[in-house]
Amino acid sequence: MSHVQSLAGQTVLVTGASGGIGAAIVERLSAEGAQPVIHYGRDKERAQALLRKLGRNGLMVQADLSSPDGAFTLWRDALAAAGRIHAVVNNAGIRSEISIDADAAEWRAAWQKEFQVNFFAAADLCKEALVHFKQQGGGRIVNMASRAGQRGYAADAMPYGATKAALINLTKSIARSFGRDGIVAVSIAPGWVRTDMAEEFVARNGKDATVADIPTGEMAEPAEIAELVAFLLRPSQASVNGATFDVNGGSYIR
Repeated sequence: MSHVQSLAGQTVLVTGASGGIGAAIVERLSAEGAQPVIHYGRDKERAQALLRKLGRNGLMVQADLSSPDGAFTLWRDALAAAGRIHAVVNNAGIRSEISIDADAAEWRAAWQKEFQVNFFAAADLCKEALVHFKQQGGGRIVNMASRAGQRGYAADAMPYGATKAALINLTKSIARSFGRDGIVAVSIAPGWVRTDMAEEFVARNGKDATVADIPTGEMAEPAEIAELVAFLLRPSQASVNGATFDVNGGSYIR
């Protein structure tokens, strides 16, 4: 790690930050001099442990992003705690499974919950952040999408792929519409990353099945994603606006 703290003075709100990719992002941002705002939904203990690990360099905010007003509550509380937010990383996400054979009510509930957490909450946070960033002369948004949003997804997890495709498109719209306001928006589209979500899949299907279509033969590490997020938040990276960064070991061919 360079001694230059490239993100010094930046306050960055990271959603779904108590574990997995979110926690790795928070640790990396802190190491590069930023002050992370750790959002968590339920796991207060993990969020507190992460904050202690950072030497208390950061803030902690709870919000339920599965509730329709969750993102607005999160933004209000985060802004009240921080005073100014320089960047938002929309990392929170869920992946549920629903079969086409499910009854209508179950099917609709699965789609609505997944869109609420993975897309609507992110869109709401983007809205609030854009207003704030325009007033403050700029800001950055990093949206955690997925390979699934680019190439389609498994039959029982179609809502997940659809939410991530919507997130990529939202990012491009923000980049086109607000680039002149000093706002940079990018998407990251990982394939499998070694997190609890991936480990559950590996436990059910085996590692060989999980990495079968990844040319490198390995899942990405959360630290790889975190390092990329930190890089994309550097003020020197102005022309990445609107881009989608594939982190999938070569398993997505355009």
